[in-house]
Formats: sequence, C-alpha cells, structure tokens
Amino acid sequence: PEVRSVLRQRFLRALAAARGRPLRLWLPGGLRLQAVFGAADWEPVTIQVDELRTPLGVQDSALLRCGDLIAFSFPLR
Repeated sequence: PEVRSVLRQRFLRALAAARGRPLRLWLPGGLRLQAVFGAADWEPVTIQVDELRTPLGVQDSALLRCGDLIAFSFPLR
C-alpha cells in the first residue's frame, strides 16, 4: 500500500509539472491531435487542454475524456 501511495504522488507531480507543455493525442480512427496540457482530474477520467488543434480548427480549450483517447504523450525537448 505504501508503494502505491508513492507512485500515485509521483504521477500527480508529473501531471502538475506537465502544465503548459505540448501534448500529442491519439484517438480512434487514426486521428492525431496536438494541444497544450492544462490539467487532469485526480483519477484521471478527463484532461483539460488548451489550443487543441483539430481538422476543423483550433479550440481555445477543451475537456477530453480519457476513455476516448488511445494514448497521449509529452514530446521531449
């Protein structure tokens, strides 16, 4: 149980450190999007992004359900 707590804290710290960083998103159907990471809820069930670039244009901000995502990543600089 203690190891799980430590891993959870590291995960939450990583999410906090990711705020404002570029984010790549993979969705079903081969759709790949880019955005700027904003925040995630603690479970995480949803993530909030800014400057979401979609085929229809750029959304200032969006709330995405993690269940709708295949994967997301933060490019290394």
